Amino acid sequence: MKKVLLYFVEVFKPNGPHKTGNFNLKVMHGINRVSILMFLFCLIVMLIRALR
Repeated sequence: MKKVLLYFVEVFKPNGPHKTGNFNLKVMHGINRVSILMFLFCLIVMLIRALR
């Protein structure tokens, strides 16, 4: 579980999780950033709607 949480922190660092990597790896981590942000946004929207 610790590795998963560290990945979430590491994926948002300016250089990404792997400083050296091919284009496909960089794109994959970029897509992961977008999906994490969308998930958090949806959680916030769901909490706001549930509390009304």
